[in-house]
Amino acid sequence: MKEMEPSLRAQFEARIQELKVEHRDLDLAIHRLSNDPLHSELALKRMKRRKLLLKDQIVWIARQLDPDIPA
Repeated sequence: MKEMEPSLRAQFEARIQELKVEHRDLDLAIHRLSNDPLHSELALKRMKRRKLLLKDQIVWIARQLDPDIPA
């Protein structure tokens, strides 16, 4: 398999870090919102859905950086 260009690898790694920060921030916001007795269920569901999407993006990019090598 062809090695990834260093500049592209750096862009992917930077994007992963951005996504991880957003994922962590969403996790904190979800925790705060769920502790609020007057919270909006719809807002909470949207935040959780966004958090899952971020996780999927992180995993996808990580696989691009280090793909599985077939046996």
